[in-house]
Amino acid sequence: MQYITLRNGVKMPALGYGVYQVDPAECERCVADALAVGYRSVDTAQAYHNEEGVGNAVAKSGVPREELFLTTKVWISNAGYERAKASIDASLKKLRTDYIDLLLIHQPFGDYYGTWRAMEEAYKAGKLRAIGVSNFYPDRLTDICLYAEIAPMVNQVETHVFQQQKGAHAVMQKYGVAHESWGPFAEGRKDFFQNPVLKEVGDKYGKTAAQVALRYLIQSDVVVIPKSTHRERMKENFEVFNFALTDGDMAKIAALDEKESAFFSHYDPAFVEMLSTVK
Repeated sequence: MQYITLRNGVKMPALGYGVYQVDPAECERCVADALAVGYRSVDTAQAYHNEEGVGNAVAKSGVPREELFLTTKVWISNAGYERAKASIDASLKKLRTDYIDLLLIHQPFGDYYGTWRAMEEAYKAGKLRAIGVSNFYPDRLTDICLYAEIAPMVNQVETHVFQQQKGAHAVMQKYGVAHESWGPFAEGRKDFFQNPVLKEVGDKYGKTAAQVALRYLIQSDVVVIPKSTHRERMKENFEVFNFALTDGDMAKIAALDEKESAFFSHYDPAFVEMLSTVK
């Protein structure tokens, strides 16, 4: 496994297992499979409603807690100091752990500065090993980096070969914030797995388009958390450290960047209103 070192010295796996849209009833089995394959980083969130499944799988896995890296996120409905503080303790209980390796603000809406104060407090108390944000565009990220007591250590944003976030990546580098991808396969949109460039590069190494896409992000200093409910696909996604892309390969894939979301815009008022109704 390859690791990145966060600004506070905490080591974070460059590849993890994400459980977004994994049915709570199936989450325990999926995480157990991922841990058996070799994953040691698991990414969940309060809004996924499957933290309990992650916690149960970890508790039953036999993997020492210190070998694991658990991430969860505070949702908008828990924004603000008091609610965020209570939600952190609730997440700890659901995950069946004394500490969370990385806690993120899930969306840049609501009283996220109140949320951040609660996270800073929990970090100082040892409940959190690292704190960060998710879906913070460069303007919001710059604001919190400049004015928070403890600047974010990670920013998890939509990142894949069609939305590579090069400009955002530069801002993250400026402030010492690690770049983490959600949706590294764009959820299969734009005929992702049949992309001719990814397939052509993959053929050189006996790798799939998905493996090439993950390798490209990892070599671009982006942490990835691919999701699958199928153990064989989990294994495939995990096998990306036994080859390296050349500069030529990287240039070909860089040219796929369309510089826009494959999903939505956080600048769209209707989208923000929709998020506010999610519990």
